[in-house]
Amino acid sequence: MRLLLTDRFCERAKPAQGQTQTDYFDEQVSGLALRVAEGHKAWSFHFTSPGNGKRARLTFGSYPATSLGAARTRATEAKALVEEGKDPRSVEAETFQAVCEDYLRREGKKLRSLDWRKGVLERHVYPTLGHRPIAEIQRSEIVRLLDKIEDRSGATMADRTLAVIRKIMNWHASRSDDFRTPIVKGMARTKPSELARERTLTDDELRKIWRTDAGVFGRFIRFLLLTGARRNEASELTWDEIDGGDWTLPAARNKTKVDLVRPLSKAAQALLPAKQGKYVFSTDDATPISGFSKFKAAFDKASGVTDYTLHDLRRTARSLMSRAGVPSDHAERCLGYVIGGVRGVYDRHEYHAEKQQAFEALAGIIERIVTGTQAGVVQLKRGKR
Repeated sequence: MRLLLTDRFCERAKPAQGQTQTDYFDEQVSGLALRVAEGHKAWSFHFTSPGNGKRARLTFGSYPATSLGAARTRATEAKALVEEGKDPRSVEAETFQAVCEDYLRREGKKLRSLDWRKGVLERHVYPTLGHRPIAEIQRSEIVRLLDKIEDRSGATMADRTLAVIRKIMNWHASRSDDFRTPIVKGMARTKPSELARERTLTDDELRKIWRTDAGVFGRFIRFLLLTGARRNEASELTWDEIDGGDWTLPAARNKTKVDLVRPLSKAAQALLPAKQGKYVFSTDDATPISGFSKFKAAFDKASGVTDYTLHDLRRTARSLMSRAGVPSDHAERCLGYVIGGVRGVYDRHEYHAEKQQAFEALAGIIERIVTGTQAGVVQLKRGKR
């Protein structure tokens, strides 16, 4: 299907009726197409190969990570290569995005934060540097990219992005005879000591947050406090992961790459809405809750509690477990940490009963804080070993 692509169309595009995927060709840049499938949109450039005269296809990013404007630029550059008698697929092999994808494919199994790194690259890096030949990327380009990220998402996000870029460029340098990374010391925006956080909510702040009615996001905040889950673990929670009172976080979504069973407390279960759609926390019954910065800004204004991150709620939950008398090992397992050493290798007891007691104890101390009753230490029963 051929038409003049617009941002509005790309955002709303769906496969044509009766098709699992549809290519929408751009009238402005010939050969450029947006391939739309259920839940995924990707850019491609269709051309006649200079080598054998056969039709070929070059893919170079997903939408919206790669914008319409960036896709047109990429397609125009590829078209110029074809006119020079070159196959853009071979040139593409040395772009920064191609190197990144090769790195993730070869090293991904070793990375606990694989999905997070992919997200950083797609959101912050590919739209600006993805199409650039890696050998031509200059230090000043990276600095300007970091400036942009810092202005939009903060210095910490800029430094985390720099760390991802540095790792990939060093990896590529170790495999190349000629490449030298343009990254040097002094490009970071923060000091390591500034990144360490110890913030937990005070009892007064917890009461204010708990009493703030903010619809889906308010329930999401309370769920994070009652489970100690990471933001994306909870936001992408699907109904398929819940069985009775247990939430099983699959290895594919867990940072430690193992299944994690969280026995939900009665208070946490009470926050679950009526089953509708795929995701438990959703504003449209089709996609997981997102737009956290916007939601949190409004929530902070309504609650009067500021200067905390969603990850600080996880730290708060862990601290509250200690106040409730939960043994350290049980609390660590509730949060999904892997116990190290010999015990971590040979102790295969899943601690389901102990985790269930721990989450109920967490819910209990939160209730006492919120209602203003005495928050004493809870004596936990010892599970059978």
